[in-house]
Amino acid sequence: MQGKIISWQSRFKRLAELSKDARLKNFYQQGVPDPFSTMENTEFVALDFETTGLDPSKDDIVSVGIVPFDLKRIRCGQAKHWLVKPNCTLAEESVILHRITHSQIALAPDLTEVLDEILSALTGKIIVVHYQFVEKTFFHAALMARLSEGIEFPVIDTMVIEKTAIDEHRSWLDWIKRKPIPSIRLADCRKRYGLPYYQPHHALSDALATAELLQAQSQYCLDPTTMVKDIWQ
Repeated sequence: MQGKIISWQSRFKRLAELSKDARLKNFYQQGVPDPFSTMENTEFVALDFETTGLDPSKDDIVSVGIVPFDLKRIRCGQAKHWLVKPNCTLAEESVILHRITHSQIALAPDLTEVLDEILSALTGKIIVVHYQFVEKTFFHAALMARLSEGIEFPVIDTMVIEKTAIDEHRSWLDWIKRKPIPSIRLADCRKRYGLPYYQPHHALSDALATAELLQAQSQYCLDPTTMVKDIWQ
């Protein structure tokens, strides 16, 4: 685990030296939050992207939602949401799924135009996501396409926490029979904790849903005194 701590701290230092974009350089120079801080004493920010599809090599980010919180309080007044113009065609399936129309996208800024605001909202906080592939891979790919420079950052993934909790309660018979685990989609995870249903595929409401899920997980399957270094990735 010590190597994991050193890797993120040293990685940010190295990325700050290598970065050519002033916004990314500043983000890295702020460093990572204290890895020895406990969950109950940590400031988080839930991050969610809605995308035009599932392939970061040809799809792109279409909206961003950010919700700051800790284990006791969600700061809805500081929540932010952006529509951004993707570098690809907005397919009919995407419009149906996200309810973001061509006319809305036509008026939206490019991701680089709001990058300062996004990075400012993320700096100094532990980023929380549900299924890190989307946020990590799409953010990196989107910036590579625009700046020829990607982005890296540690996250706490509520999907990983949920899968770990489910695995810990599986019986030996479940393992032998290879019984499938219950769904770990965001809405299904929330349902297990009695959290209300939110309409999915909206970046802001999904970020809020992720923040609430981590709060619930901290009460039922994750000790609030757990140190950040033990669960970030």
